[in-house]
Amino acid sequence: MSLRFELDPSVTPDLRDGVLALWADVSNAGGAVGFVPPVTAADIRPELVRHLAGMAEGRVRLLVGRDAEGRVAATVFLAFNTHRLMRHHLWLYTVMVHPSHQGRGYGRALMAAAQEAALGFEGIEALRLTCRGGTGADAFYTACGYKEVGRIPGAIRVAPNDDRDDIHMLLPL
Repeated sequence: MSLRFELDPSVTPDLRDGVLALWADVSNAGGAVGFVPPVTAADIRPELVRHLAGMAEGRVRLLVGRDAEGRVAATVFLAFNTHRLMRHHLWLYTVMVHPSHQGRGYGRALMAAAQEAALGFEGIEALRLTCRGGTGADAFYTACGYKEVGRIPGAIRVAPNDDRDDIHMLLPL
């Protein structure tokens, strides 16, 4: 079984609820996607609304991976740089694969689909992302071809006395 990817899906209640459920499940399983457990869909909703607003304004694109049953199983938001000197780089945000699908190569498939999508955007020469240190995400992204280009020690505070590095990564296209 593999995922079926769709760029710029229609934002329906089903899609919205699917992304919220995915985001909560990933967060509650310890995924580093902007929250620490425990969280609910209601906790995440304001952040999703910000992403959806970016989509409506044309600054953000959504790539969704659906499983065999059609459920949202993976996502990545692709955000265009608005600074006139950095428009040739595209940011990846909220890279997620449902915990039940981990270990099946879906993460690599999602990253490959994001790269393929970016190649279709005029003027994009590189993908950028950040990840939370101490999670192993940097090793995953390195295996996908990204290079660490910067690190801010202790920039992410996940709990009192638990600060993590903010790792910046780049994939030239």
